[in-house]
Amino acid sequence: MNSRKWVRLFLTTLAIGGIATAITGFVVEWNKYEKLFIHLQIGEILAVLAWYIGFGFIFSVISQMGFFAYLTVHRFGLGFFRSVSLWNSVQIVLIAFVLFDLVYFRYQVFGKSGESIFSYILVALFVLLFGLVTAYIKRRQTNKEAFIPALFFMTVVTIIEWFPALRINDEKWLYLMLIPLLICNAYQLLLLHKLTKVSSS
Repeated sequence: MNSRKWVRLFLTTLAIGGIATAITGFVVEWNKYEKLFIHLQIGEILAVLAWYIGFGFIFSVISQMGFFAYLTVHRFGLGFFRSVSLWNSVQIVLIAFVLFDLVYFRYQVFGKSGESIFSYILVALFVLLFGLVTAYIKRRQTNKEAFIPALFFMTVVTIIEWFPALRINDEKWLYLMLIPLLICNAYQLLLLHKLTKVSSS
């Protein structure tokens, strides 16, 4: 990938992160901002919008750092295990381990007395389902060998990127960070092969 295409990927992902965070923020806290729209308080709406977009840019940068870090880890894994099937098996184990940790340790640390673990399972299932859909699309667009690496990136790497919000465990911030990360990660993953294909042709 040449520098022009890398800049394109960076800027478009940055924009997507900003827009996704702004939309997520207004949806998550609609009760808080509903009156601003009812009374058409344009100045305050724009101020909140700029605040969310700023955070979206940060989330986007985190997503891009995670993406390029995974590309490096993936190449290292292929070289170390010297077998695609073995490396894929390792990734499947790590996916299961990280998803289990996302449920079990979050519940152990943040679960209140008498609280059901079901809501913690739902969050993990949502991340997994989003990852499965994205990985399936990646497989359809490229080849079947891309499915497990794509699923690994969309689950394990996303959860690692999501760690700052997981530590806070504030419901608003959990969704405010997770949704843009998933969207930015999916966008980069599904665009990469198109950019590299063009640049190598």
